[in-house]
Amino acid sequence: MPELPEVEVVRRGLAEHITGRRIAAVQVHSDRAVRRHPGGRNDFAAVLAGRTIEQVRRRGKYLWLVLDDGDAVLAHLGMSGQFRVGAGAGARAGAGAASGGVRAGAVRAGAAGRGAAPLHPHLRIRFDFADDGPHLDFLDQRTFGGMAFSPGGAELPAEIAHIGRDPLDPLFDRDAAVRAIRGKHTELKRVLLDQTVVSGIGNIYADEALWRAKLHYRRQTDRLPRPAVRAVLDAATEVMTAALAVGGTSFDALYVNVNGESGYFDRTLDAYGREGLPCRRCGHPIRREAFMNRSSFLCRVCQRPGRS
Repeated sequence: MPELPEVEVVRRGLAEHITGRRIAAVQVHSDRAVRRHPGGRNDFAAVLAGRTIEQVRRRGKYLWLVLDDGDAVLAHLGMSGQFRVGAGAGARAGAGAASGGVRAGAVRAGAAGRGAAPLHPHLRIRFDFADDGPHLDFLDQRTFGGMAFSPGGAELPAEIAHIGRDPLDPLFDRDAAVRAIRGKHTELKRVLLDQTVVSGIGNIYADEALWRAKLHYRRQTDRLPRPAVRAVLDAATEVMTAALAVGGTSFDALYVNVNGESGYFDRTLDAYGREGLPCRRCGHPIRREAFMNRSSFLCRVCQRPGRS
């Protein structure tokens, strides 16, 4: 699932291509893509026609399009959601069916206009605009993502008001986050993945931050000293900033940036996905362990579990 750096890449690409444009019509090709919109596909299309997109904003892993009347369109990419600007199926349709096309959440500039190219097999929603520019498609191979109209949601959609700020947010309160983490009786990685406490951190960047901070993912949060919690939050900030600078983390054709290119941060990962490879710090092999129905990667020498 795309994490904060990948979703921020999407936000920036969308902001470049759709800010200031008026929506002429919306075509919904899948009820599942608007399952969180109470009125269904026809109402979703009707309430957006004629609206102008003023900004594209983000909190954690959520995006929303700010409309000119104080409302918003909330979007979550799920595992394979992607935005593509002006892209038809064309020669990429076969590749999309096999590999999911471009990166989860990526915006890819393609041919302008609304030509007669066949529809992409994973097209769920299409936005047509009143100008002569390209349309915007929301594609989703696994259909875990989706969009919904949020009345009055321009500043912050009510549907995500419970989501905490992320470490790259200028208003992120690190001291408050430290208190919240230490106030919970749970394992450290579990709380890092809790989007109501600190948003945007997923499995990849949690493992990377824990490796940098030399902390085991099962350490109990209420027993951690404040400097240790601050260290892991600082590490998360550093690693996600570095990932954002190179377009995020890419492992396959699902992951590309706004120009259709892969992000390169996977080449400098220190823990995630490096099972059996030597720790870059001490040389001992990185281990993979099961955690919360997913995998955790760590160095058992550098990241001691601490006392029970």
